[in-house]
Amino acid sequence: MGIVERIKEIEAEMARTQKNKATEYHLGQLKAKIAKLRTQLLEPPKGSSGGGDGFEVTKYGHGRVALIGFPSVGKSTLLTMLTGTHSEAASYEFTTLTCIPGIIRYNDTKIQLLDLPGIIEGASEGKGRGRQVIAVAKSSDLVLMVLDASKSEGHRQILTKELEAVGLRLNKRPPQIYFKKKKSGGISFNTTAPLTRIDEKLCYQILHEYKIHNAEVLFREDATVDDFIDVIEGNRRYIKCVYVYNKIDVVGIDDVDRLARQPNSIVISCNLKASSCFSWSSRMAEAGNPIQHSLNLDRLLARMWDEMGLVRVYSKPQGQQPDFDEPFVLSADRGGCTVEDFCNHVHRTLVKDMKYALVWGTSARHYPQHCGLAHRLEDEDVVQIVKKKETEEGGRGRFKAHSNAPARIADREKKAPLKQ
Repeated sequence: MGIVERIKEIEAEMARTQKNKATEYHLGQLKAKIAKLRTQLLEPPKGSSGGGDGFEVTKYGHGRVALIGFPSVGKSTLLTMLTGTHSEAASYEFTTLTCIPGIIRYNDTKIQLLDLPGIIEGASEGKGRGRQVIAVAKSSDLVLMVLDASKSEGHRQILTKELEAVGLRLNKRPPQIYFKKKKSGGISFNTTAPLTRIDEKLCYQILHEYKIHNAEVLFREDATVDDFIDVIEGNRRYIKCVYVYNKIDVVGIDDVDRLARQPNSIVISCNLKASSCFSWSSRMAEAGNPIQHSLNLDRLLARMWDEMGLVRVYSKPQGQQPDFDEPFVLSADRGGCTVEDFCNHVHRTLVKDMKYALVWGTSARHYPQHCGLAHRLEDEDVVQIVKKKETEEGGRGRFKAHSNAPARIADREKKAPLKQ
């Protein structure tokens, strides 16, 4: 029996098992078995020399966004309208067979947008090119799940289930659980919050299923069994996702209003476009353009910017005006947004030479504010780094600046006479 058949057998057993207090331990063990099998399913086969044929896409820009969805939902058209990169679009399914990258220039930043082939149900098991698509999505900073507004809500649930099956957690934060394996000492279980969905006995059974007999476990919140399994696996990717409903021009206004009010959702239409879709960025700034407002691409870009959390920081040389042409772009997902992270972006040795930083912007209480390395920067801040002064050894003139003599005669100690 293969891994896929074993997973389906365990899922069938979980479906026919009643959920109550008496069966929660059994269901927890079954969830742990499924997680182990899915991890084995994603691993390359033994004896293989490489990782397989994937999509070779080099990271470029200050962020990466992946377009994921079923075939023929408008991903290629959306890529063409946002970036100007041509991606073949047709009325038949699976038009795009490889990964096509494009660059969005927005707010003085460069964001890489990837048009991925459409995935189908069972992509996590290897159907179609689902594994390659999901692997690229794992390396992205944001996922745009493109959906057809005229189709049922089941498509969104199917895609979410496929992504969660391979370790992608959409719009979730990592659980507050501390877990560390030990060489000896048994299992140490502690909690700082009341647990209502898991207990100590169930944790022991899950750890024994993974053959872990020595570990430290600390719950800082009321987590679930799935959260604890995710912490044990350690290969989960927590990523933000925006649900983009396309083709809103074929549904009623009530359906559009209902979809737009859902959390993390935005509605667009790629069919209602201008005659020249490549010059939309210049016309978007014009007031009262009905076509661009109907496309809703400006709101989509603004939502992408907010979700990615990019921070533009401008440098100011001492005694000069700030450089507003090319900002340093920081991100919480890519290093951090502190003064120390800004110094590392400029040069790796700047942290050692920095004395303090002068900050202008929304993160400063007054202008300028003297800040240290731990100060958190915000968008469009201006930073000036003040370096430490290099002192000359031995002081200046014939009198030493530093001496080991008593204070009353230290200022009278002279250097050795100069050689004639």
